[in-house]
Amino acid sequence: MPTKEEAIEVIKTVQDPEIQIDIWTLGLIYNLDAKDVETIDIKMTFTSPMCPYGPMLVDELKGKLTSKGFKTVNVEIVFEPVWQPSEELRMMLGV
Repeated sequence: MPTKEEAIEVIKTVQDPEIQIDIWTLGLIYNLDAKDVETIDIKMTFTSPMCPYGPMLVDELKGKLTSKGFKTVNVEIVFEPVWQPSEELRMMLGV
């Protein structure tokens, strides 16, 4: 039975193809709720509302979590608050 901690480890394997950093480290996951052993609800955002890789990231995330044992993976895309990179992430990116 998958746990929230296992879900986070799976999320860390989904990388933004442009930035080459995982979506967990990027801070794109705003909320993660493993309701039970079969269902996980995720609120996430993209680096920009017009992110060309957004649908691909969601599909990859759902596929990986499903293969880990979650039967229902609900992903809600939100744009509030607007994504802002953390200071640590800015340093990693050199900006």
